[in-house]
Amino acid sequence: MKRRRAPVPAERVSRYLEAYLELLIAERGVSPNTLAAYRRDLEDTADFLADRDTSARAVLDTATSEDLFRYLRHLDKQGMTARTASRRLSALRQFYRFLYSDGLRADDPTSILESPRQGRSLPKILSEDDVGRLLDTAEGHDGVEGARLRALVELCYATGMRVSELVSLPLATVQRDLEVLIVRGKGNKERVVPLSMPARAAVRAYLDVRDAFLPEGISSPHLFPGRGGGHLTRQRFFQLLKQLARDAGLDPRKVSPHVLRHAFATHLLHHDADLRSVQQMLGHADISTTQIYTHVLDERMRRLVTEHHPLARRATG
Repeated sequence: MKRRRAPVPAERVSRYLEAYLELLIAERGVSPNTLAAYRRDLEDTADFLADRDTSARAVLDTATSEDLFRYLRHLDKQGMTARTASRRLSALRQFYRFLYSDGLRADDPTSILESPRQGRSLPKILSEDDVGRLLDTAEGHDGVEGARLRALVELCYATGMRVSELVSLPLATVQRDLEVLIVRGKGNKERVVPLSMPARAAVRAYLDVRDAFLPEGISSPHLFPGRGGGHLTRQRFFQLLKQLARDAGLDPRKVSPHVLRHAFATHLLHHDADLRSVQQMLGHADISTTQIYTHVLDERMRRLVTEHHPLARRATG
């Protein structure tokens, strides 16, 4: 079994690591999990460099492009996927841009490094028929649990919200206006998402029974309250959705809140929504993230050419 090495002391990583992480919190509002991932990526790089540098210096602060290239080559030899290696390089790029822009380094050693090549896989999605089966099955669930389940699933599919955004929705969001939702997403940024008629109806029906989920004498500011005044957990929604998939005769391994988010985007594009609008509703900061769904547009364009271009009709005539 591979022996776990002691972590590199903080002073060997970077003199500016904590200042950089504090900047991520202040300017980008990153979550604790994201912050921990950045720290791990930078410390892992420092761990590799420290093995080859016997001085007492902070190894990231003086790393060269060649140092970082050797680190990426090391990751490849270790069998790390291109996706994970690209994420590591992204963390390094952002760190060195911070040092360069603040005048803490005279250069950016990542500027000449290329990202590992990777084939970007298409997201898993459900067909419109599959989503219809889920929603129809949810309609068959009675009582207060059924009302909450319908509201959760309708909102998830109608808005494309991330699961963390959905379960933590404030009650005040639906008390003001049911035609749109104001969603607070990554980086504490707000976006407005239109709400479909079925989703509005499901939310209204759920609001009539919401108090049943509040422990006696406890209030909650959340639309979907959990125990102790908090909100419903992501794990509980996962469980509810997996069971709903089984009830609907679908493979529960292929159904999740994130898959419903993908279905939302893909189905919108299939019905002629424009990419920029979908980007805004998903809350993607960069449209390149949304472009993974353009496989739908590509398929539609091929069909249009095949079915309507005069040369295509001559070839098949």
